This record gives sequence, structure tokens and C-alpha cells, in this order.
Amino acid sequence: MNSTHAEGHSSGRQRLENSKTLEEILHTATSFEETARNFYRDLAPKVSKRIRWLVDELADEEQRHFDLFSELMRRDDIGEQIQARVATPAADHRFSDAIHLPDLGDAPDDQAVLQYALGREHAAMEQYRELAAATAPGPIHDLFAFLANEETQHKAELEKLYYEIVHSGGV
Repeated sequence: MNSTHAEGHSSGRQRLENSKTLEEILHTATSFEETARNFYRDLAPKVSKRIRWLVDELADEEQRHFDLFSELMRRDDIGEQIQARVATPAADHRFSDAIHLPDLGDAPDDQAVLQYALGREHAAMEQYRELAAATAPGPIHDLFAFLANEETQHKAELEKLYYEIVHSGGV
């Protein structure tokens, strides 16, 4: 009986350790988007003219996502919701790791930039998809579902561009 109690206690503690508040998740997501925006803005003048438009577009998309999170966190009507705990998504470590940026040098090649962008979009897509599935209906769920769909579209567009540039002899 004592070991059962200990297991139940351990299981409860484990669930708590494997969860985060939505507020913590929103802060991480805001940092993720802000870091990406700054990275792409700084990267734009260093990349080839062939993909500069893409890097500028990525910076703008990250800014829009940053704005969405910032606006959501300022809302008065979600205070109770953002204190709720949700299971930490399996993709959380990849998502959090993406806040740490690579050094692509002063003249990054198109392939390296596209590979990095694809990795970020994939991590964001997985993270937002899992968070949408884990949150109750409402503005937070709707935001995560919207972002999951948007990141999926971005990833598909980047994959197409990657194929065109890399496999057409462009890199």
C-alpha cells in the first residue's frame, strides 16, 4: 500500500513536472517569434538577392506572430485560462532550442538559410499543433490552431522553394 501511495504521488508530481502553465508557454512562444524576427531582419542584408525577399517575408511573418501573442497576453478576459496547466508538448524541446540561433556567417548560402527556416517552421508547426490539441476551446486554442495551420503552409512553401533552388542547380 505504501508503494502504491508513493507511485501515485510520483505520478502526480511527474504530471506536474511535465506540464507548464499557458502563460509560460505563451512567454516561450513570444520569445520564439521575437528571436526569429530579429534573426531574419539581421540576416536579410547578408543573404543572396535570390532569397532576400523570402527572408524579409519570414521576418514579417514572425512579427505578426509576435504581435498576436503580445495582444493575447494583454487581454483581460483570459487571465484564468493562462494559469491553466497543460501537458508540455513532445516538441517543446525542439521549439525551445530554436530560440538559440545558429551563426550562419557573413555570407550564408541559400541552402543553409532554407534548411534553418524549414527546421524552425517544422518545430513551430509541431508545437502549435500539440498545444491546440491540448487546450480547451477559446481564444488560446484558436490562436494555436491558426498558427499550426499557418506554420504548416509556411513549411510547405519553403519545401517547394528549397526543392526549386537546391535541385535546380541553384546552390
